[in-house]
Amino acid sequence: MVGGERIDGGPRSAVVVGAGIVGLSTAWFLQERGVDVTVVDRSGVAAGASWGNAGWIAPALTTPLNSPKVLRYALRSLRDRSAPLHIPLAADSAPWAFLMQFALNCRPSKWNRAARANVPLNEECIEAFDVLLGNGVDAPVTDAPITALFRSTHAAEHMVRELRALENAGQSLFVTGLSGNALREQVPLASGAVTAAVNINGQRYVDPGRFVTALGEAVAQRGATMLTRHVRGVFSSGNAATVLLEDDESLSADAAVIATGAWLSRLTDRRLRVPVGSGRGYSFTVPVDRPMPGPIYLPDVRVACTPYNGHLRVAGTMEFRGPHEPVMAERVGAIVASASPLLEGVRWAERSDIWVGSRPITPDGLPLIGETSRNVYVAGGHGMWGLAHGPVTGRLLTEQITTGKQAEALRPFDPLRRAVA
Repeated sequence: MVGGERIDGGPRSAVVVGAGIVGLSTAWFLQERGVDVTVVDRSGVAAGASWGNAGWIAPALTTPLNSPKVLRYALRSLRDRSAPLHIPLAADSAPWAFLMQFALNCRPSKWNRAARANVPLNEECIEAFDVLLGNGVDAPVTDAPITALFRSTHAAEHMVRELRALENAGQSLFVTGLSGNALREQVPLASGAVTAAVNINGQRYVDPGRFVTALGEAVAQRGATMLTRHVRGVFSSGNAATVLLEDDESLSADAAVIATGAWLSRLTDRRLRVPVGSGRGYSFTVPVDRPMPGPIYLPDVRVACTPYNGHLRVAGTMEFRGPHEPVMAERVGAIVASASPLLEGVRWAERSDIWVGSRPITPDGLPLIGETSRNVYVAGGHGMWGLAHGPVTGRLLTEQITTGKQAEALRPFDPLRRAVA
């Protein structure tokens, strides 16, 4: 931790850069502590990865990405453009430098460290959502199991063993197996190829765009200044922080928080030694012939499906490509090709709302949460779990900003650590 314990009651003002789930949650909890907040985002509320993801609040599934299994799969997938994990063979060396650090962290010891570090966030993430919902954030949240579908009992048992590894790291789990009529009742869209399923109980889902928009409205109604501007830099300046905007304008406050997702590294003035990469995910919406009672997970093809306004939102793929690049149509086609044999009654050809968003990925599977220089903080790098961990991140970081005391749960996420020891 850079600064010491606050002796003057903490900051009275803060600028939060980034209007996704992490930034807005931090803004909301800062307001709860009496801090005057300005939120700045180059595109507005929920314009990035917060809009089109699967919408799962799934603490039991927060598996760190940096596992030896993922590394082996990535190497096999290098030349397969349709693989769920896609690494373009580009000449640009920056992604490869990130991926080299990622490969060095794909060891059991590193994975276990990340899994254990996530447990305190998982234990508090649903409660943090409840605090928001009970205090003015007007958006529905649905309790439901997430049902994983498999072609064989053997594949289902393999996933249960993987979940047990999370349980061994301290994560609470409640899973039940399904087959036959119980499976078809739980998942009316399951095709004949599906013979086994596993319910991961005690989870939730939301429409992420609607939830984050409602959170932004709540922050604005509580008095925050909301600006749609491009930010060029964030700096510590004596006992304050300065946010430099386009056209050489600036904002000054007692504290500043950088919560810009996959763009996090661009505003930290080389203070971070852990790079933040862009793991792009795709989603689209399709009509269905039968209603779905809850989310579906297809682990073998790494596709997540969520009820969405009477339709199905289908999300998948992990594509290491720059966050600014456009939708790659072949990636959407690859999701359809992999998921369609497992689901029937889905009108794949009528898909709409095709979207791509950049998940902020770190090489060691741990987000970056904390102080980088006096009065300047970062919050991001949650990978696929930014929605689930956004509110609890905002609550814990607010405690550090306003009191100068770092919660024990945040110590593994020190933003000034090294990704490779």
